[in-house]
Amino acid sequence: MSTEIKVPTLPESIADALVVTWHKKPGDAVTRDEVLVDIETDKVVLEVPASEDGVLGAIIEDEGATVVAHQVIGSIEEGSGAAPAPAAAETATAPKSDPEPESKSDDSDDAGQTSPAVRRLLSEKGLSASDVKGTGNNGRITKEDVENHAAGSAPAAAPVAAVSSSSGAVAAPAGGNVVGARTEQRVPMTRLRARIAERLLDASQNTAMLTTFNEVNMHAFIEMRKKYKDQFEKSHGVKLGFMSIFLKAATEALKRFPDVNASIDGDDIVYHGYCDIGVAVSSDRGLVVPVLRNTETMSLADIERTIGEYADKARTGKLSMDEMTGGTFTVSNGGVFGSLLSTPILNPPQSAILGMHATQDRPIAENGEVVIRPMMYLALSYDHRIVDGKGAVTFLKTIKELVENPERILFDV
Repeated sequence: MSTEIKVPTLPESIADALVVTWHKKPGDAVTRDEVLVDIETDKVVLEVPASEDGVLGAIIEDEGATVVAHQVIGSIEEGSGAAPAPAAAETATAPKSDPEPESKSDDSDDAGQTSPAVRRLLSEKGLSASDVKGTGNNGRITKEDVENHAAGSAPAAAPVAAVSSSSGAVAAPAGGNVVGARTEQRVPMTRLRARIAERLLDASQNTAMLTTFNEVNMHAFIEMRKKYKDQFEKSHGVKLGFMSIFLKAATEALKRFPDVNASIDGDDIVYHGYCDIGVAVSSDRGLVVPVLRNTETMSLADIERTIGEYADKARTGKLSMDEMTGGTFTVSNGGVFGSLLSTPILNPPQSAILGMHATQDRPIAENGEVVIRPMMYLALSYDHRIVDGKGAVTFLKTIKELVENPERILFDV
């Protein structure tokens, strides 16, 4: 008796998905609820678990295949994982050349599942998966692992680089780079990266986007943070960072300036009576924006804890569609990567996005004297179709004033 493995229901507006990784190979024992395969959509990676105990049967749709909702991609057979034994017996009696395809399959799983891009790179370098030690999750081989292995085992005299007939790209020879060679590598764009590109291009072409700037003196908050950070962490089990104070300040500003918290739907303006703030998070798969719901009801500790949970999920590809859907405003912190100033791009249909940047000591005039203070540039990109310049500038100035005087958030003044 066999049980079909099907693609789960895809999120709304998602037509198809990509089979990214099979965590098991045919004949492997599987247990109920164990993740068998990862399926990537435009926004999230869906994990497909085993519905019962048994043995993984045939894989109908291999890695790299495009699938749709409820499509059968494999099967689970009854058994306890003894299926590989007949294959071993067959190998013993078959001609010596017959097992070659089987060993090739094993190579792709020796150090964890490999993605189509990694397999192509292995082929270009003349390597097999068993040659490379994987450093990814569960021993998975990454492209960096292949590159590092190839660079470390480069022969003294390498052959001349060759042109790939399938892609037209110049491929580096196995074992390293040729001196003076002009190498290229062509890899398919991931679905998430393609979706990000599509949305960013749409935002730049279909909105009247402008950006206004200001700077905030972080001295008062940094001093307050130094005074209470240990007690805060002890009381709430989470560290006090910069994001929470900016999200609280943004929430207060959104309540005062409803246009910035609104969105355009056709010929209508939709005003939201709540603040759902998206936080841009960088992951290995690209930029994702999980949403904190009802930030007007959240404390600083709630915000820091939720952001930390979202960051962990983003790194492991565990974010759900519900956690990335919606949002009335977005905050992006390029300062964690050292960015001093940038113009963030809108996240439609939202009407504005706040860009935070690196904090640097700079001389400023304070009470008639020149002093050194930790300063941060802020940028607010907004859709001029719905937000006027005066409203945008005043909104950003409000955030500045609230962060520079954190007690104003407490007293709502």
